[in-house]
Amino acid sequence: MTQRLHLVFGGELVDPSGTVFRDPANIHIVGMFPDYKSAYNAWKAEAQRTVDNALTRYFIAHIHRLREEGTEASATEELGA
Repeated sequence: MTQRLHLVFGGELVDPSGTVFRDPANIHIVGMFPDYKSAYNAWKAEAQRTVDNALTRYFIAHIHRLREEGTEASATEELGA
């Protein structure tokens, strides 16, 4: 059985139209979730909690996509080449 882990994280951005964090040392790690549905629910709760701060955004990272053990080079590794 394949495990599909998702990381929910966020924080204050430099520009609301970008994805650069103002202070990467203070990124809020909400948690790691075993499926997209639970990650989405956590993301939604944090996004609603911080709705009054236009610079704060939360994201869902698909951790299972970062490293695909069955292939010689995953798409993520190719980006860094």
